[in-house]
Amino acid sequence: MSHATPGVPERVYLDNGGRAPWHPLARQAFEQALADGWADPRRLHAEGRRAARLLDGAREAIAAVLGARTQEVRFTPSHTATLHAAVASAAAARRRAGSAVAVGAVERAAVLHAATLAAGGTGPVPVDRLGRVDVDAMVAAVGAPGVALAALQHANGEVGTVQPVEAVHEAARAAAVPLLVDAGASVGHVAVPDAWDLLAADPADWGGPAGVGVLAVRQRVRTAPVGPEDEDPWAPGGVSVPLAFAAAVALQAVESDRVAQEARRRALVERVRAAVARIPDVEVVGDPDDRLPHVATFSFLYVDGEALVTELDRHGFAVGSGSACTASTLEPSHVLAAMGVLTHGNVRIALDRSTTADEVDRFCAVLPGAVAKVREMLGVGGL
Repeated sequence: MSHATPGVPERVYLDNGGRAPWHPLARQAFEQALADGWADPRRLHAEGRRAARLLDGAREAIAAVLGARTQEVRFTPSHTATLHAAVASAAAARRRAGSAVAVGAVERAAVLHAATLAAGGTGPVPVDRLGRVDVDAMVAAVGAPGVALAALQHANGEVGTVQPVEAVHEAARAAAVPLLVDAGASVGHVAVPDAWDLLAADPADWGGPAGVGVLAVRQRVRTAPVGPEDEDPWAPGGVSVPLAFAAAVALQAVESDRVAQEARRRALVERVRAAVARIPDVEVVGDPDDRLPHVATFSFLYVDGEALVTELDRHGFAVGSGSACTASTLEPSHVLAAMGVLTHGNVRIALDRSTTADEVDRFCAVLPGAVAKVREMLGVGGL
C-alpha cells in the first residue's frame, strides 16, 4: 500500500500486522450500517430491530468463517479486550479445578498479563529458535494439577510461526481443560483450525475496523462474568453495530479469495527472506515453511532497531521493529528473547493484500544500503 507526496519518496506501508487498511467493501458496509444500524439493537422499536438484524447478520457471517455456531460468536471492544475477558472469564468458571493458566512464552502480552492476573500461571512454556512451543512441555503443563485454562496462539504475528494447536487441543480435551486459541494474526490470511474451545480474532488485522473484537466460545465451555454486572458482559455498554457489520463484510471479502492471496503474498515474502539473507550479519527468524504467508521478521547485528526504522522511513517505507504485541513497538521483544535470537536491529514487515511486487522489490533494493548506513552511523561499518 503506497501513498505518493510531491517531493518525497512514494510511501509504502509494510506494517500491516494488527492494523491493516480497511477493505473497500468494509467502508461501504460501514456507511450502510451508519444509515441503517445507528439505533440500539436492544430496543424493541423498528429502528432497534433493524440494527439488531444487522448485528445478527454480522455474527452469522463471522461464525461461518470461524466454523462456529452463530450463537457462539460474541463481539468485544477490541482484540486486547477479547483476550483479557476470555482468560478471566474462562478461568473464573473453573475455580474449583484450579486457577493456573498454561501459556506459551511467545503469546501476546495481553494473554501473558491476563494469565498472571488470573492466578500466577504455570510459568510460560518455552519455545524453540523458530518460535514454536515445546509440544511435550505444553502437554505436560496442560495436564498439571490446578490448571483452569490453556492458551496458545494459532500463529505468532511477530515472526509468523504456526503453533501446534491440534496436538495441544487434543491434550487439553483429554485433561478436560478448555483451550483458548488466539487467532488474531491468522484469521483472514490462512485457514482457521477447528481445534479450539475459545477463539479470539481481530478484525483490524484482516482489513476490518479497529474498535471491535471477536470471541467465539463453544457451547460446551463454561464462562463466568467478571467485572461489574452489565447486560452484555463481553461488551459493556453495547456493541457498535456499524463496526461489527463492517468487520463481518471485510472477513467475507478476504475469505472469498484468501487462497489466491495467501499464495501471492507467500511468494513475495519468500522473495524478501531470500534478499535479506544476502545481507551480512543478519538473522532471518521464524519458521521458513510452516508460517503465516504475509509476515517476515529479521534482525541485524551491529544495528539499532530505532535508527533502522527511521532510515527506512526516510526512504518511504513504514516497517515495524522490536515487538509487535507490546505498548511500545521499540521495546525489546519478549517473543524474540524467548526464541533466543537477536532482539536488537529487528525489522518486521507484514504485507497487505494491496502490497505489490514492485513495492517489495523496491524495499529489497533499499534495505541493504539502509543497514549499511546505520552501521556506519554507529561506527561499525567495517566490522
